[in-house]
Amino acid sequence: MRFVDFFNALLEGKVIGQKCGDCGSYTCPPKATCDNCGSRNLEAVELSGKGVIRTFTTTYVAPSGYTNEAPYTVAMVELDEGPWIVGRIDLPNEEIEKFGQDLIGARVSVYGKEFPTEPFYPDKKRRVVPMFRLEG
Repeated sequence: MRFVDFFNALLEGKVIGQKCGDCGSYTCPPKATCDNCGSRNLEAVELSGKGVIRTFTTTYVAPSGYTNEAPYTVAMVELDEGPWIVGRIDLPNEEIEKFGQDLIGARVSVYGKEFPTEPFYPDKKRRVVPMFRLEG
């Protein structure tokens, strides 16, 4: 499975991971080997796209080239199938501040959003970021 397939699926609202044929665990995003046992016996599978925020941080001073995107909040989400993925929480900073630490443990769904391409990689055609939407 290629990284580009993972990001294309995110734009369609799907999360594609890999299931290990040897130990049965899931890996996401796609990698050459299983996160759990190191096997290369991986099959592409569609995951639920749902999970729980385990930690987050807000960036107030963005790296050079991204200053118009700050502030933004990045979270690590544990998907229902087990793997953790990194992405942005789709809420304005004011809402994030209201939630505070209560965001940890919140249920989210995952989708992809296309952002302007990266200024330091002019040959890169697209920039897709995993996004997390709070569930009711």
